[in-house]
Amino acid sequence: MMRSLLIRGMLVGLAAAALAYVVAWFLGEPQVALAISFEEAKAAAAGEATEPELVSRTVQETFGLITALAVFGVAFGGLFSIAFALAHGRIGSHRPHVTSALVALAGFVTVYVVPFLKYPPSPPAVGDPDTIGTRTGLYFTLIVLSLLAAGLAGYAGRRLVARLGGWNAGLTAVGVFVVIVMVIYLVMPSIDEVPADFSATVLWRFRLASLAIQATTWATLGLLFGTLAERVFTGTGAARRPAPAGV
Repeated sequence: MMRSLLIRGMLVGLAAAALAYVVAWFLGEPQVALAISFEEAKAAAAGEATEPELVSRTVQETFGLITALAVFGVAFGGLFSIAFALAHGRIGSHRPHVTSALVALAGFVTVYVVPFLKYPPSPPAVGDPDTIGTRTGLYFTLIVLSLLAAGLAGYAGRRLVARLGGWNAGLTAVGVFVVIVMVIYLVMPSIDEVPADFSATVLWRFRLASLAIQATTWATLGLLFGTLAERVFTGTGAARRPAPAGV
């Protein structure tokens, strides 16, 4: 069964990548083009020569973007199917499509929204090239800390189920997660490298586009994979909790 879930997860990831590309093309790419125009105009005003493109913008926004999203989608879909298999039957007696939606929601918040609120993505012309390594390290560190916070919150919730009941224990777990994340936000350094003359509208729209791309990806994984997983369980007559890998 695990093999069936993995294959379906990879296919759903590919579908999620296709939808994400559509969103990126219509919402994200226009903002990237505006940011590049700002960068080029600033360089021209300073008398600096424009650096030659190693890869043309046409290739970047078509074949390059499609390839990157496809590889990411297939890999991420496979990881999502594994997360589903680990969660199904362990976070309540839910049908597969409900478990899939819950895993997608938790993943979206933990892996993307939490880092997004502290270190939101920025378009070209925003950010100091000398701090790319530092910013990348802080971003991935926050993802790891967010996952640890989610694990601690989940553990606290499970421990309180017998005493508080499922609903109240769940709310308590959410509260624990929020408190831990707030502490992490306070401890980790802030980064603000947006040029004073950069368009606030372009920056805002770029970040909304990034959020929309991720929301589309996670929603597709949660909803479409849940539908396919439901068919796997119905077709095999298996219990709600998936069989171990190799069975």
